[in-house]
Amino acid sequence: MDLTLLEKLRQRQPIVLNLANFVTVQDVANGLKALGASPIMSAEVQEAEALVEIAGAVCLNLGTINSLQVEQMQVVGRLANERHKPIVFDPVAVGAVPYRKRVALALLEQIQVTVIRGNAGEIAALADFDWQSQGIDAGTGTGNLVEIAKACALKYNCLVLLSGATDIITDGHRMTMLTNGTPLLQLHVGSGDLLSSVVAALLAISPSDYFEATQVAGLVLGATGELVAKQLTSDRPGSFGTALIDKLHLVTIAEIEHLTKKE
Repeated sequence: MDLTLLEKLRQRQPIVLNLANFVTVQDVANGLKALGASPIMSAEVQEAEALVEIAGAVCLNLGTINSLQVEQMQVVGRLANERHKPIVFDPVAVGAVPYRKRVALALLEQIQVTVIRGNAGEIAALADFDWQSQGIDAGTGTGNLVEIAKACALKYNCLVLLSGATDIITDGHRMTMLTNGTPLLQLHVGSGDLLSSVVAALLAISPSDYFEATQVAGLVLGATGELVAKQLTSDRPGSFGTALIDKLHLVTIAEIEHLTKKE
């Protein structure tokens, strides 16, 4: 895995345009900035063209959608496609709320996304597999997660990062599984949103190999979280969130290489 992408990210500081979840917007902004990217958040459709023009990548997050944000996502997605800017789509809770799924499917019909990043329940919903989602959490199901992720990637002609205890990255044909991480990433609300935006940041500096960039994004956040968890004396989601942002700024390629677990 090409971890020199982390070094390139810190050197180039790509602008990542986030149409963000207002619950986690500060975690995402601080996490991206700590890692080395340049985050910009927007809730105004009138600035869409100017922001897409300067951005290296776009992240669309359904976490706290309203009708105005849906319109903005349509415009930003179209502009990003026209300008060949990569798009990461985070379909928050589409498996639990029918309205969200309708919005997600409509956006995916109008926009060609580069990567869909979601948990098992979200990816299963988009791929039309039976799964019992629980709000923003993955929920439970009996389906094969690798097959679900591959089916989703083939259906939408994109990469899928199905995140969880094991991250699955696939384009429907190639597949990588990463087992780095900590349960604290699931306990701290915002870790998934941050992962989606970290994927966008890596896509921005790796236009020739989006699969590799997506793998590296999953590894960097998972390994960094694992390093932070080892320093804590007990499970403290709040402390973990702060320490994760600090460590994203300080983590080295050598530290990540030492922890890399890949299947």
